[in-house]
Amino acid sequence: MNNTLRIFLIIVTLVILLVASCVTFVIGSYNGLVTASQAVDASWAQVQNVYQRRADLIPNLVQTVAGAANFEKSTMIAVTQARASVGKVQLNPHQAPTDPAQLAAFQQAQGQLGSALSRLLVVSEQYPDLKSNGSFRDLQAQLEGTENRIAVERERFNTAVQYYNTKVKTFPVVLVAGVMGYAPKPYFTATPEAAQTPAVHFDFSEPQKN
Repeated sequence: MNNTLRIFLIIVTLVILLVASCVTFVIGSYNGLVTASQAVDASWAQVQNVYQRRADLIPNLVQTVAGAANFEKSTMIAVTQARASVGKVQLNPHQAPTDPAQLAAFQQAQGQLGSALSRLLVVSEQYPDLKSNGSFRDLQAQLEGTENRIAVERERFNTAVQYYNTKVKTFPVVLVAGVMGYAPKPYFTATPEAAQTPAVHFDFSEPQKN
């Protein structure tokens, strides 16, 4: 085997190895991006689930407080309207939003609903009939549990998005992420105050007699 042929074979081998490395890199990057994106979508689905759980509790809550004598109708109307506004923000429950404006609209609607619920629970403290109503206490406990789940799932969603965004922006994956259609996703940034029910503790003990 002469030197020219040997050099040619070496070059061909190097080219094959280079192509194989590039193909392996592209495949690995693609699979990693798919996995990270799917994790974000799964976390988003959980966020949607817990928010839907809260929305499902509201009709029973409104019906229960409506039974209290002279309960402020404006407060119930505010909750009902806020729930309706949430329903108007249509987002895919199984795929995380890629448009920050869409996520911002979702957060705003959910924040308004959370604020309306907070006002309702604060006002409810003024009604002794509700304090002794077992259904109301059960609904309050379910709402508090749901708000805790919202906080947990929102945090998990942000963690998944952070991992995905880091992968998209990290060299050398960034060289192929754009070509494959993978772009950074927006974070869920609603403030905890907007989504959490304030700690309202009712006193169920009998009033002391003078």
